[in-house]
Amino acid sequence: RILEAITDRTLLPGQRIRQNELAEKLGVSRQPVSHALHLLHKQGLVAESGRRGFEVTQLDPERIRQLYEVRGAIDALAARLAAERAATDAAGCAALEIALHAGCGIDRRTPLAELIALDVAFHSAIYRLSGNPALEEMIAPQWPHMRRSMATVLAELDYRESAWSEHEAIAAAILTGNAEDAEAAAQAHALTAGRRTEERLRALDKAA
Repeated sequence: RILEAITDRTLLPGQRIRQNELAEKLGVSRQPVSHALHLLHKQGLVAESGRRGFEVTQLDPERIRQLYEVRGAIDALAARLAAERAATDAAGCAALEIALHAGCGIDRRTPLAELIALDVAFHSAIYRLSGNPALEEMIAPQWPHMRRSMATVLAELDYRESAWSEHEAIAAAILTGNAEDAEAAAQAHALTAGRRTEERLRALDKAA
């Protein structure tokens, strides 16, 4: 729940986290909150602040761009492998179609947390269809950081629609077994998302 609050910006970058208040709000003792915060600290999502305190870390635009470059390569390979397996994995294709249909049903009132969850579900369906679990295992530790970055661009109404248009193109190539187009579309999508996120974060930094 703390991770979700950081991801959907209920807890903002730079915001101080008071463990007693958080424990009371969550209805738990201070000990599990302290343990959770130390785990999040190891992941780079919170930083030590003052005496025995924590605060939400800031998103580094350059670091986010670097993560998306890596993700672009992983997503491209996942999409290529998924397209190559599409003809023999009906269940995987059905799962991808379901994820795509759910995402295409968003509108201007869809909550940010749901937008992020739908986006992750779509890409996870591609990883599973690829038949190579190592791809999802490699990207999994970075998802919390990318989920945070998604919140900065998915808050823009125009990008919500364009992102799912790109998803449709990726899914269409995969489902028709066009490995080259699937690979190119997936990589282009990741790089575009990374660029827009970096630009948005730098603009927010300047505004601050």
